[in-house]
Amino acid sequence: MTRIWKGNKSSLPEKTCPVCRRAFSWRKKWARDWDNVIYCSERCRREKPS
Repeated sequence: MTRIWKGNKSSLPEKTCPVCRRAFSWRKKWARDWDNVIYCSERCRREKPS
């Protein structure tokens, strides 16, 4: 089930990126795959430790 979040962004779930250590919030494009999202951006995904 997908929820549409309008307005109050402080209620969105957050995670911390292991590469840049910044917090990032849930995005609609990650709705189906939020449990598997690890990195905040494509750049951080490319720079992940090996």
